[in-house]
Amino acid sequence: MQLRDLPSVDELARASDDPQAVDAARRVIDQAREEIRAGADPGDLWSRLEAELVGARRTRLRRVLNATGVIVHTNLGRAPLPAAALEHVQEVARGYSNLEFDLDRGARGSRQDHAVDILRRLTGAEAALVVNNNAGAVLLALAALADGREVIVSRGELIEIGDGFRIPDVLVRSSARLVEVGTTNRTRAEDYERAIGPDTAVLLRVHQSNFRVVGFTELPETAQLAAVAARHRLPLIDDLGSGALVALPDEPAVRDALSASADLVCFSGDKLLGGPQAGIVVGREDLVQRLRRHPLQRALRADKLTLAPSGWPG
Repeated sequence: MQLRDLPSVDELARASDDPQAVDAARRVIDQAREEIRAGADPGDLWSRLEAELVGARRTRLRRVLNATGVIVHTNLGRAPLPAAALEHVQEVARGYSNLEFDLDRGARGSRQDHAVDILRRLTGAEAALVVNNNAGAVLLALAALADGREVIVSRGELIEIGDGFRIPDVLVRSSARLVEVGTTNRTRAEDYERAIGPDTAVLLRVHQSNFRVVGFTELPETAQLAAVAARHRLPLIDDLGSGALVALPDEPAVRDALSASADLVCFSGDKLLGGPQAGIVVGREDLVQRLRRHPLQRALRADKLTLAPSGWPG
């Protein structure tokens, strides 16, 4: 086929009564021109038009695995929700709900109230807060507690998470100032102690969820950092990444972090927990309230479809 043999857009589009036929025909002919110039035969353009229309109508977000359980692979859509939870999401989405209305008092309520009680029972924390993802949870915690002040973190925990987001960049966006301590492979509790100064606001611990440093390594335990933080009357934020509610190999449990005296613990609502994508903060009541009152909380808050699974009676 030569370029002069190509049909016009209108001629090709008349082969279908689909309202998208003209745009699809234009794409098919443009691609055919490129192939002819490259010395290739574009083949049957009418068949390609039909294939283009089928592709245009196909749902972009589709199921790719016929499996159960939680596959901790964020590129595959995170955790599948149980049928009962999905039914409750559908019920909430279908009409109006008491998202921010207290039915007992007949007055305005808080969307956070729908998840707080269950998170307190599951983790043993004094208070809880839900935002739209765990990076948002860490960002909010640092913005609320360390605005313009220093946050101390180990060099070995300055990780890059999915899609190129880096912990140092999150710190910068929170308006906190990063203070790195230790080395890539070895950091001790004394390194944090020596770095604390009058501008220090928070000690931050970040779980190495997507990489491992092996060999000559050392990192302080949560309890050791909590003791340092307590001596200087500073909060310790423990970012667990995935977060686990039961004992799992190589995964820190939320209850263990709180038992080791971490003041705030941040983790994902999906992944290991198996819920919708969300970021969860649990810990001290006074600190959680500071996060709830921060203006950034409104920008990061979870919507009704994210909060709906916490209300199903499963």
